[in-house]
Amino acid sequence: MEIRRIAELLRTGQPGEAVTVRGWVRTKRELKEFAFAEVNDGSGMANLQVVINADLADSDTILRQLNTGASVEVTGEVVESPAKGQRIELKATTVRVYGEADPQSYVLQKKRHSFEFLRTIAHLRSRTNTYGAVFRVRNACAAAVHQFFQERGFLWVHTPIITASDCEGAGELFSVTSLDLNALPLNEAKAVDFSQDFFGKRAFLTVSGQLEAEIMALAFGSVYTFGPTFRAENSNTSRHLAEFWMIEPEMAFCDLDGNMDLAEAFLKHIFKSVLENCAEDMEFFNKRIDNSVLETADNIINNEFERITYTEAIAQLEKSDRKFEYPVSWGLDLQSEHERYLAEELFKKPVIVTDYPAEIKAFYMRQNDDGKTVRAMDVLAPKVGEIIGGSQREERLDVLENRIKASGIDAEELWWYLDLRRYGTVPHAGFGLGFERVVQFMTGMGNIRDVIPFPRAPQTIDF
Repeated sequence: MEIRRIAELLRTGQPGEAVTVRGWVRTKRELKEFAFAEVNDGSGMANLQVVINADLADSDTILRQLNTGASVEVTGEVVESPAKGQRIELKATTVRVYGEADPQSYVLQKKRHSFEFLRTIAHLRSRTNTYGAVFRVRNACAAAVHQFFQERGFLWVHTPIITASDCEGAGELFSVTSLDLNALPLNEAKAVDFSQDFFGKRAFLTVSGQLEAEIMALAFGSVYTFGPTFRAENSNTSRHLAEFWMIEPEMAFCDLDGNMDLAEAFLKHIFKSVLENCAEDMEFFNKRIDNSVLETADNIINNEFERITYTEAIAQLEKSDRKFEYPVSWGLDLQSEHERYLAEELFKKPVIVTDYPAEIKAFYMRQNDDGKTVRAMDVLAPKVGEIIGGSQREERLDVLENRIKASGIDAEELWWYLDLRRYGTVPHAGFGLGFERVVQFMTGMGNIRDVIPFPRAPQTIDF
């Protein structure tokens, strides 16, 4: 007997077909001569209605077991449904209950629970409509990421999760050690002697794979990373995670203009792909979560992104009638309220801001001829502000050495990075996109912890 996924069966199944489905019971309704069970296997939003006649073998026992949350296998015949709003249903010939769910203790009995409550039961929340839709969109988004880069000849590289470097010098790293925390070895200065640690020096969980991606780009031309990154920022806001996924392309023989072109094409591609592959889920978000989700996607796909310099952006902000919480002046970083004003109110579409002051950007960004700004770029989107950050990298050895020194970073720790400028250096560029940020943006979900299956945040690590 052919085992079918429910989403595909509802789409293409024809009356008279004999099929088997497997999934979990969402609801059960009993009448005198038959019962209805709604079954969902996670493949789509819609449930399959299963009709169980009273004369089915062991029907009384089966119906006692067939409570919300129970796992089942149903074999039967596809028939036309007389009910409004559904084309077909499954008339059961055999029903097997794999695992029961006690209706007195199974917590997903109610139709609605708050997202705050559902975060406390992350092991069960993916069975709800909202989280089922979130994780199908997340999957489609990930597939679109790989499709975009693979079709363009990029090499997917796996950069290290354990690293000795802090890519941007921002701190907030998780330490990795094999030392006994109850008996740490000390050196003569009474500090921890990391020479006795596993790697012989301090090690951390990575905050970015960019620097290692540069290594690979200068051998393969165009590469991208897509993997987990970590930041030990003690923040409990709806925008922060301690463990998150980053997408970071890096391109040799590429300048800032090429970087902006790729970033714009990338965002358009993944939004278009998700709309094509998760139309039902996106309709759900537009109806239940944020009624501007589809409009936002259309804005991304069908508009040319505005491109302005940081200096132009500051001028626009200074002459606006808007009163901002944070001051606006040349040399200060843009805050979320400034970014959203530019994208939502001034241009009403995505904006790419370039050429930021060197003092507020990372050491590896290419310095402009004015000596004050660097070839940085931030892609700003309506409703979220910055969604992509990137730059043309500094390929000139002497300039990079001066930038590292001015940033207070130990150049000896980056000897290998400087070697890339000594041997076959080329102009190159890249950017980073936080994967959860774009999934949150697509779905309209208000908290970033609701778009990753198992969120990691301060005081949050149950399993």
